Amino acid sequence: MEKSKDEILDKAFQRAKQHEMKSGGCPQCTIAGIFEALDIENDDVFMAATGLADGVGLTGDGHCGALSGGAMAISYLYGRKKEDFPKMMKLIKANILSKKLHDQFVEKYGTCRCTDIQTKLVGRFYNLYDPAEMEAAMKAGMMDKCSTLVGEVARMATQIILEEKERESLKEKEGKSQS
Repeated sequence: MEKSKDEILDKAFQRAKQHEMKSGGCPQCTIAGIFEALDIENDDVFMAATGLADGVGLTGDGHCGALSGGAMAISYLYGRKKEDFPKMMKLIKANILSKKLHDQFVEKYGTCRCTDIQTKLVGRFYNLYDPAEMEAAMKAGMMDKCSTLVGEVARMATQIILEEKERESLKEKEGKSQS
């Protein structure tokens, strides 16, 4: 039985949130939620997201790792292949869809910088390399707030992916009906 769009979106949200609560690593958790909701298996993409957590390398100095994970999932499905490397136009679809994710994210959170998001969600930035800072971040509710954000980004990215699949399917049907 095929899942409804809402069921797929809810699964992306729930799985990403659960992964973040249990394992951390916002970009990987976002990718895992999206891929599980869409029945995609790809450990290479999942592994490639590791160093993008908390900005980049747990520094907070970069854009949100969940946003990075969402863009990676979109790019996995709509990005340029190595064989198309010389073709500049093959960059367009993944970038347009990733920009859509970025714009929705910024509209919802007001920024895409990890440091600014932490400050907005829990009052300040925490250095996650420092055990005392990590403990303070957890007491401030960072895990709950960030896991919800991760789930929201997984839902946003999955929505964009599903809408693009619908658009492609309609184009394909229109092409068949015209031939």
